[in-house]
Amino acid sequence: MAASGSKGTAGFVEKAASRLKFPQLFAVALTVFILDLLIPDVIPFVDEILLGLITLILGSLRERQPAAPAPPMKDVTPRS
Repeated sequence: MAASGSKGTAGFVEKAASRLKFPQLFAVALTVFILDLLIPDVIPFVDEILLGLITLILGSLRERQPAAPAPPMKDVTPRS
């Protein structure tokens, strides 16, 4: 039963990552952020906050959707 829950989470992550402009860069930033949370440092929470902000910025960059084609021009000139 746990496998279906992890599959659903993995599917959600894959779907969300496929819409990102730089999915690999986002994954690297997220990995570094998680590692940074686990490793203690001299000034607490400064680098965690910065890496968290960078990860959020990268996560908010989406690929632009192609613009819809303009509708054809309608000729409304009366026939003579």
